Amino acid sequence: MSLADTRFETRRRTLASELAAQRIDDMLLTHLTHVRYFSGFTGSNGALMVSKDRSAAIATDGRYTTQIAAEVPDIEASITRAVATGLLSRVAEGHRVGFEADFVSVAQLAKLEAACPEGVTLVPISGAVEEIRLRKDRLELDRLAEAASLTVQALEQLLEADGVRAGRTEREIAADLEYRMRVLGAERPSFDTIVASGPNSAMPHHSAGDRVLQRGDLVTIDFGMHRLGFNSDMTRTFAIGEPEEFLREIYDATLRAQLAGIEAATAGQLLVDVDRACRDIIAEAGFGEYFVHSTGHGIGLDVHEAPYAAKTGTGELAEGMTLTIEPGIYVPGRGGVRIEDTLIITAGAPRVITRFPKDLIVL
Repeated sequence: MSLADTRFETRRRTLASELAAQRIDDMLLTHLTHVRYFSGFTGSNGALMVSKDRSAAIATDGRYTTQIAAEVPDIEASITRAVATGLLSRVAEGHRVGFEADFVSVAQLAKLEAACPEGVTLVPISGAVEEIRLRKDRLELDRLAEAASLTVQALEQLLEADGVRAGRTEREIAADLEYRMRVLGAERPSFDTIVASGPNSAMPHHSAGDRVLQRGDLVTIDFGMHRLGFNSDMTRTFAIGEPEEFLREIYDATLRAQLAGIEAATAGQLLVDVDRACRDIIAEAGFGEYFVHSTGHGIGLDVHEAPYAAKTGTGELAEGMTLTIEPGIYVPGRGGVRIEDTLIITAGAPRVITRFPKDLIVL
């Protein structure tokens, strides 16, 4: 059995122990990210059943017969179009079967209920899988670091080619950056690349549009790549020509907040306190009302996943977790700044894997 297969089996054993603790006999996984996490299967149609006795069953359709045999050699696959109901129909009478409450629609639940054998009870489960995914193993962390490094390379190449300049549109810059990530190995962007210039930079999730960059603008670029199943995420804000003093002021406050957030992101630290470390600095600078989102999130197979550093954040950081630190200031009509890095939480200081200068770069 390969190293990867052993890793998936270990994850299933962890889930089986959690099921036993919750008096659940079997867990039906239909969210494709979770199917991948516990089996290694990467197809677009699949379901996995994990049982408290550590046995497992998997299903996909005929398009993936060869693929699933290669990716999941340790579980014999059922080939059927109706993957979830097919697995569920074989559950023993009297079993309590958990389903992913956060990823099953009302219509899907109705189909599961109709497929249940007599005496089988469906039980909504929320958060159990996400809890297991919180702490990454060595291979996951290596993949994340590789994706982050390549993402930084794409940005470096873009700037070296004078790709962020007055006269180009936001859309042109986004396409150029995404092309460079593809050439470096990305399967796709982690999310729609954000290039927000001038007044558009005051909108945290502005998509890249047709606005032409002008001298005096701030331009925020938020981007990442999806590679080998894992994601990267980073943000930098640049100036196109010399910016007005106000824009330098909000940049400086954002940078100080971001550095404070990184310093606070250590094992054992409450997530709400990491958020507060950033938020207090921005508030003290007089811009508290313009920091309108949370400080950060975990990253892995999903680009946004637990843990979450926010005003309402719960829990604490632990070694092996990931976290972005991305405070921002967004002043309508004037402009905005966001600076974001991805961290790996270690036994000591956090490891920053999106290593790129953060002092304001004037292009």
